[in-house]
Amino acid sequence: MKISREDVLKVATLANLELTDAEVEMYRGQLDNILSYIDKLNEVDTSNVEPLTQVVAASEDDSALREDVVRRADVIMEVLQGAPDPATPYFRVPRVIEK
Repeated sequence: MKISREDVLKVATLANLELTDAEVEMYRGQLDNILSYIDKLNEVDTSNVEPLTQVVAASEDDSALREDVVRRADVIMEVLQGAPDPATPYFRVPRVIEK
């Protein structure tokens, strides 16, 4: 196992999560499975693969990418109207980082 119980608890503390013992064990197993899969991916020979700058191949006749257009961005007052505790131009939220 690559992920220990202590690793999960450390991440949970950083994320300000309170986990039950069952959740800690469940997430430990899930994270361990993810890291094991990444190890499998690292075994793939990619020496002859050209690096990509983007996943979607772009060409002049390719409509997969949208055209860049200027859009209205002065919506802050509208957005703040739905906020429970606005302090223009910000959302005030409870403090989450105390360490």
